[in-house]
This record gives sequence, structure tokens and C-alpha cells, in this order.
Amino acid sequence: MFDILLPAVDTTIAGDLLERTASTTRVQHIVQLSLAPVFLLAAIGAMMNVMTSRLIWIATRIENIERALDAGKAGRLGEEMPVLQQRRVYAQRAVMFSTASALTICVVVALLFISAFIRPQIGTLTAVAWILTMALLMVGLMLFLLETRLASGSAHKRRLQSREILRRRAELTDD
Repeated sequence: MFDILLPAVDTTIAGDLLERTASTTRVQHIVQLSLAPVFLLAAIGAMMNVMTSRLIWIATRIENIERALDAGKAGRLGEEMPVLQQRRVYAQRAVMFSTASALTICVVVALLFISAFIRPQIGTLTAVAWILTMALLMVGLMLFLLETRLASGSAHKRRLQSREILRRRAELTDD
């Protein structure tokens, strides 16, 4: 009677899938394997919070200086603009690369769980995703390092750095 109501299901595929994923021990093992990437994801999120806060501060500072320049009240503050703009570029790129690393670490976790459901071995793909995550994170952190290095100088040093940035830009446009 129920055979009419239920569609025919290939019991070998469903049974095979259930057999591979029903093991509590296997699922526990996959969860354990995914803990390191998940902790890394949390660390990336914390770093991105710091990076984003700095980016917001830089953008606000640029807007305030631009308002002061428009009002004619900026004085020497306008001389800091090239350094601030360079810091904004570094901070934006640091956030971008860190976001990309967070996305790829999510792919790693997904691949770990998918591996429980499929027969083909995807360890190489998972390793490549992990390596890509590390590469993206390293680039993001290097850009963050450059941004903080630019920020650490005195006002006098930032003005000198701004002049150097303007000189390099002029050289590039002359060529």
C-alpha cells in the first residue's frame, strides 16, 4: 500500500551515504579537524575588527581635513593627506585580503565536512584551500604592517613622507 505513495529510491546510494555519515566517531573526527580552521576564522575576525576600526579612523580623518581645507582652516594639516591616502589604500587592501582569507577558511571547513559525504578524496583540494588561506592572510597582515608603520611617525615625519609620496607620483606621471 505504501509502495504506491512513496517514490522508488535507490537504496544503494542512500544506504551508502548513510553508512559513510552515520558514524558518530567519524563526524566527531571531522568536527575535531575543523576546530583549528574555525579558531583561525575567529582570529581573522578579531584582526579585521582592528583593521576596520583603523580604516574608519583614517577615512574620518581625511574627511575632516578636506572640510578644513575647503573652509581654509587646515593650515599644515593638508600636508598629511598623501600619507593618509596611502594608509587608507593599505588598510582597505588589508581588510580585503583578510576577508578573502576568511572566505577560504570557510571553504576549508566545508570541504572537511563534504569529504564525509563523497567517495573521491579531496585532501589535495582542502590543502590547497588552506595554503591559499595562509597566503591571503599573510598579504593582509603585511599590508596592515605597512599601514601601521606609516602611522607610527611624528607629524614632521608624516609631512616628509607625504612630500616623498608626491615626488614619486610626479615622477610616475612624467614618464
